[in-house]
This record gives sequence, structure tokens and C-alpha cells, in this order.
Amino acid sequence: MKDMLYAVLALVTALIAAFFFYRYTASSENTINIVIAIICVILTIVFGGLFLSGRVNKTEDIHITE
Repeated sequence: MKDMLYAVLALVTALIAAFFFYRYTASSENTINIVIAIICVILTIVFGGLFLSGRVNKTEDIHITE
């Protein structure tokens, strides 16, 4: 359940970052839009990493010869 929350949060922050980057390119006078976009991109990477790290099977040991 927690893994899916990270996936949804990663998608939402990616969409927010795309929106603010679009607003920055439409009117380059306002620099707060690019700051918010960069913060959302960093959050997208963090949430994506948390999602992918939760997908790894941590209970099963894999031997080096397998």
C-alpha cells in the first residue's frame, strides 16, 4: 500500500513540475515558477526512488552462484 502511495506522489509531483515549468516558459518574468518546478522534480526523483526501493524483494536471499 505504501509503495503505491509513493508511485502516486511521484506522478503528481511530476505533473506539478511540468505545469510550473510550462508557466515559467510562458512568462519568463516570474522566477518562482522555475523554483517550484525544480523542487517538484527533486521530489519526483525521491518518491520514484522510494517506490522502486520498496519493489525489491528483501526477504529472499539470492546466492552468488544462482
